Amino acid sequence: MTAGDAPLPVVLVAGIHAEARARTVAHLLRVVPGSVVLHHDLRDAPSGAVVRELRDASGTLATGETPLVNDCACCALREDLVPELRRLARDGSTRLALVELWDSVEPRAMAEVVVAHAGEPLRLGNVLTAVDPALVLACLGNGDELAEAGLAAAPTDERTVGDTFARQLEYPGVLVLAGQDGENAPDDLALLAQPHPTARRSPLGSPELPGLLRAGFDTEAAAAAQHPAMALLPQEAQEAGIGTLVWRHRRPFHPGRLFEALEELCCAAVRSRGRFWLADRPDTLLHWDAAGGALCVETAGPWLRGLPDAAWELVPPLRRAAAALDWDPEHGDREQYLVFTSPDLDREGIAGLLASCVLTDAEMAGGTEAWKEFPASFDQFLDPVH
Repeated sequence: MTAGDAPLPVVLVAGIHAEARARTVAHLLRVVPGSVVLHHDLRDAPSGAVVRELRDASGTLATGETPLVNDCACCALREDLVPELRRLARDGSTRLALVELWDSVEPRAMAEVVVAHAGEPLRLGNVLTAVDPALVLACLGNGDELAEAGLAAAPTDERTVGDTFARQLEYPGVLVLAGQDGENAPDDLALLAQPHPTARRSPLGSPELPGLLRAGFDTEAAAAAQHPAMALLPQEAQEAGIGTLVWRHRRPFHPGRLFEALEELCCAAVRSRGRFWLADRPDTLLHWDAAGGALCVETAGPWLRGLPDAAWELVPPLRRAAAALDWDPEHGDREQYLVFTSPDLDREGIAGLLASCVLTDAEMAGGTEAWKEFPASFDQFLDPVH
């Protein structure tokens, strides 16, 4: 490649539906001249190495191995990916590099790796997730750990099938519909669309798909759309038996009552996420992330309402703008903002249960000093003892 040549476009193809992903890659290799696919197979990673394969429409071009890094297959993938892509770019014969990510690899980390090396001479063309719509409910509703399904990327991998698949669905710019028979039921399509309504949904044989491969992908915007403080959450929806409930409230949750309701809330929808605050932690923004009945609650930094003025200059402008758009005179940016998506969604039941967990008038009147006396029910999640 000469200095005047354009960077090699790189397209990530993710997806836990291995057959749908394979159909997508095979189709793109056929319809895009000069395309190749780079794939790192992690299934045998416990033996100590990751197998790399390079192929085009005619078959395998080369194979190799790369050792594990810190006993982590995904770390090995990150270390090996860019050098291989650079080699393809220098060769000059490749017009498009497809990176087929293994089943449980999430696209965000890989996209950010490629963008970090953009111009050397690489360019992220787009991020796709290949899905079989008929399997969306089964995967989103699967609370098993990846290790149980033989899909763990490291011995310490504690992710579940459901939350991994959710991130694969909610990050990319394009969802490729690659079901085996090509027929998609309305409820499957609705469940696919509602968690990430801004993604392009392109059938595998669609004539628009090849053009989307070079459309570009903004990793900073995608990261912001996933950040708990300013996430681009779904809107209210009801279609083909699939519903999305958006529940918002300004008052804090009583930690004890919310903790007692967690199991019921987690089982009320195949997917739920958002941000919330607890009365005994008024300055802490908390992230709610649940799929398949498994819930992850994490600290996501401070609410801006509790920061001193001098600290605001350290907050990214996008975060400040998002807070200002919905600033409350009393609570500032503190709020409950939770979204539930599921077939046969019990909207009234979920909303009623959540409402029963916020502070009553009498509890609100007690003020923050009284709130500190509430049971610290979430300490086991947020302040683990090592």
